[in-house]
Amino acid sequence: MRLAQTSDLWWKNAVIYCVDPETFFDNDGDGTGDFGGLTQRVDYLAALGVSCIWLMPFYPSPDRDDGYDVTGFYGVDARLGTLGDVVEFIRAAKDRGMRVIADFVINHTSDQHPWFKEARKSVDSPYRDYYVWRSDPPPDTSDQVVFPGEETAIWTQDSASGEWYLHMFAKHQPDLNVANPKVRDEIAKSMGFWLQVGLDGFRLDAVPFFLELRGEPEDEAARTDPHDYLSALRSFLNRRNGSAVLLGEVNLPYKEQLKYFGGPEGNELNMQFDFLTMQNMYLSLAREDARPLAKTLAGRPAIHPDNQWAMFVRNHDELTLDKLSVTEREEVFAAFGPDEDMQMYGRGLRRRLPTMLNGDPARIRMVYSLLFSLPGTPVLFYGEEIGMGENLEIKGRGAVRSPMQWNDTQNGGFSIAPADQLVAPLVEGYFGPKNVNAAGAKRDPGSLWNFMATLIQRYRESPELGWGRFEVIEQPHPRVLLHRCTSDGSTLVLAHNMGSQPAALIASVASPNEPERSYGGTVLLDLLDGEDIEVEDDGGFELQLDRYGFRWFRLQHPQDRRIL
Repeated sequence: MRLAQTSDLWWKNAVIYCVDPETFFDNDGDGTGDFGGLTQRVDYLAALGVSCIWLMPFYPSPDRDDGYDVTGFYGVDARLGTLGDVVEFIRAAKDRGMRVIADFVINHTSDQHPWFKEARKSVDSPYRDYYVWRSDPPPDTSDQVVFPGEETAIWTQDSASGEWYLHMFAKHQPDLNVANPKVRDEIAKSMGFWLQVGLDGFRLDAVPFFLELRGEPEDEAARTDPHDYLSALRSFLNRRNGSAVLLGEVNLPYKEQLKYFGGPEGNELNMQFDFLTMQNMYLSLAREDARPLAKTLAGRPAIHPDNQWAMFVRNHDELTLDKLSVTEREEVFAAFGPDEDMQMYGRGLRRRLPTMLNGDPARIRMVYSLLFSLPGTPVLFYGEEIGMGENLEIKGRGAVRSPMQWNDTQNGGFSIAPADQLVAPLVEGYFGPKNVNAAGAKRDPGSLWNFMATLIQRYRESPELGWGRFEVIEQPHPRVLLHRCTSDGSTLVLAHNMGSQPAALIASVASPNEPERSYGGTVLLDLLDGEDIEVEDDGGFELQLDRYGFRWFRLQHPQDRRIL
């Protein structure tokens, strides 16, 4: 890695901030956030230090699934503003040095989309094959439902023709037929449109589902490799915008994820979320034992140098724990969501981190330090930087999608509309805006906001974290994760104590992957306002960690010319 490369493959060392336009800031006072409000808060995001803003869906929608049920790919939902407002927001963000990507719902549409309205009129409709149909009654598919309790099957009979259409999610969200070249062309054209408007890429929703050829004739499915389509889509984006990125939601084992990166060629998704690391991080937190996380990271396969993992503590959906065993999942439930109302679909939690950790500031900061220290690109969900909690009174996933808390005034400063007209109710109690808000946090030098701003700055100054080789450093404490990230001769050493008791450890900066050498005069240069540590000639050092303590160091050799 040369430093100049970091601007070409910008996503490998970015800090991504996910925001829902309808719950961020209401500029026109109707109770719903909008693009005018986003533009008003661009400087807030720039001050925090994020380098890329990820927009949740803002397209026209009946809003039965928080905008993921789209009725058009080229417009803007009227509640959120106009296309001109989107352009103004993108321009303002880029003026502050931030890129903008957006959700693209590629798997399905709303049943109110003009394509589906035409498709259901007749089996001979030119739009019929835009979706997936079957004329024979489907078997029992209750075990394939993605959202248990909300649907009982993945096929629904349409009264107009008597045939069944496929919907892996809700029945009001029919699946698109990705095997149809016309559908592929429509998707590419709409992506090309938004690139021309100014977006820098897309977060693709539910990638494995849209690549499945379920419902297609067996002979046709056998002749079609859906990954060829994903590769073609990536090529199209690169032709239109060479620096555009595809960030995919792919919650699969690592071996399967490699296919979605494009294997050795790395020519499909640029980035994928690392769900396995996230889930094992929570298992480690629940056990106060770093070994599940360390084992997962050590077993993560190598990917193409242009590809990247997206790391996260929380996202906008339920906090899925589906890749843990039943016993492991129950451990995490018991620690962080013991009440049934806190759980969802029997596999996840609908809580935010601060409430799961009972508001313990030391533990919360340790987790976010851990997030930024892990090899990959950190992704934040709006409100994480101030320690927002959830509102369990809101149904389902909406519990973590309450309005942003800007100050301690009416509606938390989100809107001047009456409270009963807000798009969603605010968090109440200790984690509500009276105690947790952006204005107060920014003014408090000791706040989580200012701590996160420092983490972001250090991460952006440390390309080793996004580009480097990850290694676990051996040391005696199971509750401590000690690791290093090395790139281009530069090494970061990072320590995190997941336990509620202090830890003293002896370890070595010497790596088995490097030739033996003397470390005389070398120091571990502290990057987070602590004291430097001298390294012995053989690479050994001693380290003290507080309860939930963490330290960031750069290995500084006498001849190094870096400032920090």
